[in-house]
Amino acid sequence: MSPPATRIYAVAALGALDALTPGPLVPARPQPAPPATVLGYSPFPLDADARHFGLTTSTMRLRRGTVVVRHGRRTASDTATILLHGAAGSWTTWTPLLQAADATSRDLADLIIPDLPGWGDSPMAPDESAFGVESMAELVADTARSLGYERWNVVGHSMGGFIALQLAASEKRATASVGLVSATSFSIQDSVRHPIRQFSVLPAFTALLLTMRMLRLAGPLGPGLVRAVTRLGLLRALVAPLFSWPEAVASTVVAALGNEVRPAGFVRAAVRAGTYDADARWAQICCPVRSVHGDHDVFVTADDDERLRAAVPNCVISTIAGAGHFGQIERPLEVLLRLEFAVPLPIVATTSEPGTFLKP
Repeated sequence: MSPPATRIYAVAALGALDALTPGPLVPARPQPAPPATVLGYSPFPLDADARHFGLTTSTMRLRRGTVVVRHGRRTASDTATILLHGAAGSWTTWTPLLQAADATSRDLADLIIPDLPGWGDSPMAPDESAFGVESMAELVADTARSLGYERWNVVGHSMGGFIALQLAASEKRATASVGLVSATSFSIQDSVRHPIRQFSVLPAFTALLLTMRMLRLAGPLGPGLVRAVTRLGLLRALVAPLFSWPEAVASTVVAALGNEVRPAGFVRAAVRAGTYDADARWAQICCPVRSVHGDHDVFVTADDDERLRAAVPNCVISTIAGAGHFGQIERPLEVLLRLEFAVPLPIVATTSEPGTFLKP
């Protein structure tokens, strides 16, 4: 797959699209042969070169802020596939999913993969209100429309799931479907609002939020502490609860998490999620919603599943065996099979049986 031969220039009512200067042409990354059954656990590293996926990197100046977005594989369709990362993440967390799609001849086209404000390459928005769930969803819609799309299938991981659901609620005609990968929801909100009372429900998240608050108070020393932990080789142990088999996760994944530890942004996102009225907003969703999460996800509970089914009219939820909070990295092919967001298929509830996957 070769990079686009031309730049994309577009001017939207909300802002202008400035394509970054492309680097030298690079050969397409060789793809593994399609597997007979599954790709196994964490089969791909993160890949930060958008050209390997036929994507262009552009900076868009929009009403709600400036966002760096990877986009491409354009067809004649007016419907985009939008992938939204979670907190302490960037567009690269979706690259194992893209590699799994390529390896199994699944055509993920019309892609839009932004770095949300304050994460990845996108700068922090100066206006605090820009970090609200509603504002983030509005920015995503503006991004898609600035790129010439009228509709979209949107997939969100973790915090990105919040934004995807809000986008479906506020843009009913434009949102064709929603896919959720380990979407944080009600238990996270309860933990933000009542951290002591709810500690036993999501201890991993509550401890993480407390750590982020302390690092934020440390100011400029916070990132230095994270770098010190990384140099000492302790970061993998600290992020271990997020994965089913942390020792098998690619080193690029651990390094990316370390790079994206931004205490102020994490705390701000958590606080905004805590004030969001999920029940009222999500009840307005009318498109199909498919939700998947790992059976070892420390940020999603069985109660979250029940409350999500009650709140979202057309939601089907399934669990992926042998995965934690990063299903698109740990079990990317299984996520593709469960969501099938690139092809409009009927919603079918499926459940993985124990032993479906082999431990690496």
